[in-house]
Amino acid sequence: MVLQHIAQLNVKRIVLASASPRRKELLGNLGLKFEIVVSSFQEDLPHHHFEHAEQYAVETARHKALDVARLCAAQKDKPPVDIIISADTIVEHDGYILEKPEDVSHARKMLQSLSGSSHHVHTGVALVLPQAAVPDGQSEPFCHTFSETTNVVFDQLPEELIDAYIHTGMIYALLQYSMLFEAVVML
Repeated sequence: MVLQHIAQLNVKRIVLASASPRRKELLGNLGLKFEIVVSSFQEDLPHHHFEHAEQYAVETARHKALDVARLCAAQKDKPPVDIIISADTIVEHDGYILEKPEDVSHARKMLQSLSGSSHHVHTGVALVLPQAAVPDGQSEPFCHTFSETTNVVFDQLPEELIDAYIHTGMIYALLQYSMLFEAVVML
């Protein structure tokens, strides 16, 4: 759906509101031209404010995108941004949102808890159009949000496999669940 519009999109100033190498790779693989501006939004929204985990991911993505919209608006030496793309991916297991692992021990416990069970990987996406018209009285730029959920079933992960993954050192670079999930599946 997007591929047919790449030529038109590539004349726009598009900003990816993420430092994620995986998100950069995904957009780059589409042939999309974009720049990266990392959000300073602290991803610490209270979980209990959200009835569903995907709402948490969407709201976090929205906050990051709006933060980057403010940062870009302050860049007076650059042309205005046309589109800001932001995403946030979280894991929901047994009704709980699992945050990024704090350290190796925490990552091990999480992988052990996911072993032999199913969980949901929710990605919330926010698209902000800072130049779009907004209704009177609305202070924030136009923002469209949506989410995608993947149901994941882990086979029983032997301790040796968990150890092998952790000892690759990838845990330090992959403290984002989307990449943690992909790396474990590839093992």
